[in-house]
Amino acid sequence: MRFVWAVVAFVLAAVLIGAGIAQRTIFMGPATQQTQVEIDEPAPFVLIDDDVLRANPGAQTLIVRGEGEIFGSYGRTADMEAWLADSDYNQVTMKKSGGLAVEHVTAKDPADTATDAPSDGSEGDTAAPESAGRDPRGSDLWLDSFAEDNRLTAENMQLPEGTSLLIAYDGTADAPDDIVVSWPLDNSTPWAGPLMVAGGIMLLLGLILYVLAIRHQRRGRGPRRKGPGPLPATEPIDVAVLPPAERAAIEESDSAAARPADPTVQTDGDVEDAEIVDENKDTDSKSSMRAAPVSRRRRMLALPVLGLTAILAAGCSSDSWPQLGDASPTPSPSPTVVAPENQKPPAVLEAQAKRILKTLAGTVSEADAALDLDLLSTRFEGPALASRTTEYALRAKLPDTAPPAAIPTDEVEVVLPEATDQWPRTVLMLSKTGDDSVPPVVLTMTQADPWSNYKVSNMAEMSADAVFPEVAASWLGTSMVPSDSAFLTIPPADLAATFADVVDQGEQSESYDKFDDLALRYAKSIVDSRQVVVQGLVDKGASETSQIAFDMTPTSDAPISMTTLDSGAIVAVTLTDTETVTPTGEDVSIRFGDNAQAKALTDATESAKGVETTYEFQLFFSVPAKGSTEQIRLLAAHQDLLSVKVIK
Repeated sequence: MRFVWAVVAFVLAAVLIGAGIAQRTIFMGPATQQTQVEIDEPAPFVLIDDDVLRANPGAQTLIVRGEGEIFGSYGRTADMEAWLADSDYNQVTMKKSGGLAVEHVTAKDPADTATDAPSDGSEGDTAAPESAGRDPRGSDLWLDSFAEDNRLTAENMQLPEGTSLLIAYDGTADAPDDIVVSWPLDNSTPWAGPLMVAGGIMLLLGLILYVLAIRHQRRGRGPRRKGPGPLPATEPIDVAVLPPAERAAIEESDSAAARPADPTVQTDGDVEDAEIVDENKDTDSKSSMRAAPVSRRRRMLALPVLGLTAILAAGCSSDSWPQLGDASPTPSPSPTVVAPENQKPPAVLEAQAKRILKTLAGTVSEADAALDLDLLSTRFEGPALASRTTEYALRAKLPDTAPPAAIPTDEVEVVLPEATDQWPRTVLMLSKTGDDSVPPVVLTMTQADPWSNYKVSNMAEMSADAVFPEVAASWLGTSMVPSDSAFLTIPPADLAATFADVVDQGEQSESYDKFDDLALRYAKSIVDSRQVVVQGLVDKGASETSQIAFDMTPTSDAPISMTTLDSGAIVAVTLTDTETVTPTGEDVSIRFGDNAQAKALTDATESAKGVETTYEFQLFFSVPAKGSTEQIRLLAAHQDLLSVKVIK
């Protein structure tokens, strides 16, 4: 019966192991589901809408084959369409029936591609430049981008609703037409591993039963020895007819058999019985010696079975086992932020803003090293570009002039984008290095239209005593404050002039008490620097032959104002402080002396009519809402020499 159970165990083991292997081989389904994009009419760009990417659940994988460097990017669908407004492209959408629809879109008329005006009413319409093969590489509009030669593979993308994919070469050649979008399928076999392990256990059990059956069979036969052959047939003996001697011997034998046996006497039969016992002992000893090798053989047979089971189990991935401990964690409550009705999307996402800042900082550092003003102008504009232009001119003639500090990108603490779907778009950022001795930098950067990159217009260093106001989350964004807003203690358009009045008038200014101590100390430092210049003329004995005047005024650059959570605003303004030194007599001239900067910028050593030196101040203020008891706080400030001119 043990042999029968052993055979049953072997059969079950074969079935279980075979079923487990079959689940991972012949019965295993495909790992992905693919959709081929068919392009009939070539175009420089292919735009794949979000409904195509989200046609199936799971992360998306994009596979594009072509010749040369293939470019891919993704961004908000509306932004993509705005960027492609002046180009021909193929737009891939999903039909209601479930198939793909490819529509060839032709470029709009240039007059129709002007960007919309910003919400604050400022002039911001920018006509789309003529597209002679627009290169998509390097645009700040993309949330992310990637490029590979001949085969572009973007794996594990999880693009949200409202996001589209752009595929192209360089914007001139027709885009690749071998495009595949795939999604993962659940082809896990959670019972493959348990089946193979159970099969290994049954195989081990069958071997044990088989060894026990063989052992039982051998013990059942017992010890064996060779006995005498068959005896011949006998007949009764008539004692009366025997000779007297033989008859006497037989009678003596019968009488001896009738007597009790003497225990001290060992007959021939007893000797034979002893020999049989000894033989049985020898047989048991040999049987015991045979049993030990049988037990060792059983253990040796079990080792390969255990090894096979371990190999089968180790070769199974996590998809071959039931996932009992992967229950979804219970979400913890978090603060709820309710976006206003009809809230516009933020101009950039936080990761996108950080990537733009790093790219921008790299370009600026390269331009600073090469004194390349053309390269700098691709990333700077307005007051930031004006001050950097003067620095380049000085460094070209005075090599010992210290270069400007690089834009820090190590830690970005604040990303405050404008919430809008129009252009221009503005983002405010606060970043710093890992060195606490280097002050953080506050900057604003603006994108004029879909085809332009972000450019820094205002940048200043934040004081250690300044406290940055609470602002909206980067994923929510904020709104721009109109320059003439009456909802702040001072309208942004009047802020620069008000601060200039505080500098010029000091405590006599009507707005003196509206600014915090940090702003007032900074205003006093400007006054003190003026006094240093006046004292310098006195020390040189030129105070009687020359006169000096100072004039601080706002620049023509419009202030940039962004709303904070307390209904106030962060306002960036620019002022200039002009220092004019003129002679008091006709025979008097103004000599530059040891002023190397004036000599370098004017290519002169003296002036008969005087000299005009202009300094630029880029300032960031936190302006409270109207009716608030808080003061206007200075957040960051930066001063640069803007120009030195000879009066003619």
